[in-house]
Amino acid sequence: MDFKRLLAEKIIKSIAGSDFDLIYSLIEIPPQKEMGDFAMPCFRFAKEMKKSPQAIAGQILNDIEKPDFISEVKAEGAYVNFFVEKAVFAQAVMDELMTKGEDYGKSGEGDGKTIVIDYSSPNIAKPFHVGHLRTTVIGGALLNIYKHLGYNVVGINHLGDWGTQFGKLIVAYRKWGNKEEVERGGIQELTRLYVKYHDEAESDKTLDDEARSEFVKMQNGEPEAIALWKWFNDLSIVEFEVIYKKLGITFDYYTGESFYNDKMDAVIDELKQKELLEKSEGAMVVDLSESNMPPCLILRTDGGTLYPTRDIAAAFYRKKTFNFDKCLYVTALDQNLHFAQWFKVIDRMGYDWAKNLIHVPFGLVSLETGKLSTRKGNVVMMAQLLDEAVQKTREIIEKKNPNLEDKETVANQVGIGSVIFNDLFNSRIKDVVFSWDKMLNFEGETAPYVQYAHARACSVLEKWEQEGEIKEANFNALSDDASIALIKLLYDFPAKITEAGSKYEPFVLTRHLVAIAQGFNRFYHENEVLTAADDVKLARLALVTAVKRMLNTGLNLLGIAAPEAM
Repeated sequence: MDFKRLLAEKIIKSIAGSDFDLIYSLIEIPPQKEMGDFAMPCFRFAKEMKKSPQAIAGQILNDIEKPDFISEVKAEGAYVNFFVEKAVFAQAVMDELMTKGEDYGKSGEGDGKTIVIDYSSPNIAKPFHVGHLRTTVIGGALLNIYKHLGYNVVGINHLGDWGTQFGKLIVAYRKWGNKEEVERGGIQELTRLYVKYHDEAESDKTLDDEARSEFVKMQNGEPEAIALWKWFNDLSIVEFEVIYKKLGITFDYYTGESFYNDKMDAVIDELKQKELLEKSEGAMVVDLSESNMPPCLILRTDGGTLYPTRDIAAAFYRKKTFNFDKCLYVTALDQNLHFAQWFKVIDRMGYDWAKNLIHVPFGLVSLETGKLSTRKGNVVMMAQLLDEAVQKTREIIEKKNPNLEDKETVANQVGIGSVIFNDLFNSRIKDVVFSWDKMLNFEGETAPYVQYAHARACSVLEKWEQEGEIKEANFNALSDDASIALIKLLYDFPAKITEAGSKYEPFVLTRHLVAIAQGFNRFYHENEVLTAADDVKLARLALVTAVKRMLNTGLNLLGIAAPEAM
């Protein structure tokens, strides 16, 4: 039963001419039970109705036809507060939770629609460091959320696999490297060679000429240069996939910058035909002064292409291939201008789907100790960070539960889950600071706290072997404050998934999972479950089952495992 929709249908009769979807979106679950089970603020209607929000709240109170599931309606200041009939509410929500099971929270919102997500995108032959973490886990969570909402989702890893840096790497390999060391050392060895090149190039200026020459050979398809470039690519992807496997991240396509080499001429030709290209200091640009932006560079003075050229070509390819309804780019906040510029270029070309190109920016990442400050040839590797998280979790398990079965698996699930959860706990635009003590705290707003709540629910259910009987439970027994508060959180679970998707903000779901875990712990503390009277026991076991399912579903949507024992 969609209580919010039923309330909106009643409220709109008091606010003639208002938008139903607006009313529906404004109805919320208040943070305190004294404020009702549902509430609606009236500020948004004051200008239109030429009344104070308080007067509008009073008008709704006087006019509304109280639904059967509502026991009382109050007007408090600018809010209309609704109090539900607990038995009706509990029965309706629990019936749906038991019927839908793991599918609770899924919707048909995305039926027939496609979302493309461009995320992670590390540079080939360079280490996968913590700077890549945010784009990877935010993009991965959004991909899972949209799939849950019924969208066809295409995940693309737009690898940095082209450019003059490969000419430098080829020169460094030929001068100071060998095949055996590169095969053995992988990206670490390629990074050493790249740093060596820059050290030597400070005193030997001829190296840059050699590097440019090697890159020209790549552009011209010279077999030996292409073979080395492809080898560096293959080695890098093998190492990247080790990280992705640990993080539970997958992609539908690995299509880097090089994939669009033969697709840029068509873009340049169209820009010329539409008279959008202008010469500026020898380069070719699109003037964006009308949009209060600097010109967008399309061709360098030497005729070479740039990032915007490649990104525009990629967008055209994706629109033609996938016919997306939205294409998301999960990259750092400091790239805002870059995306705004080339999005506007596509708009100036006359394509209305430019409005469906969305930049999803995020803040920086750092450690309390400051270890993440990237020095020349010295970065904090992603593998190192994940290994440290697992090791610290392993130490905690040895102290708290040394007899736990399959300790290594749980250490991985909790350790890596803590890293992901910490990243997704705040709005993505905020900077993330890693504090091991906070991240791995079983009492805080952390992955271990939520995972432990899931494991506790599993433990309760494991002690009870007749799970099938809960479908026949009488949920009127769930009338105490702790039970109703928990049911309200479960009821709101689908809305939080939808909100996370619509705002491109996984943290909406992350925080709701913490709230469910907190609500469950309060419920468990205040109510006997296995020792309660039979009818009450069945109802409470059903609620435990629902909590287990929602925590499992929510954690999985964030890309985090849900251990059954901790």
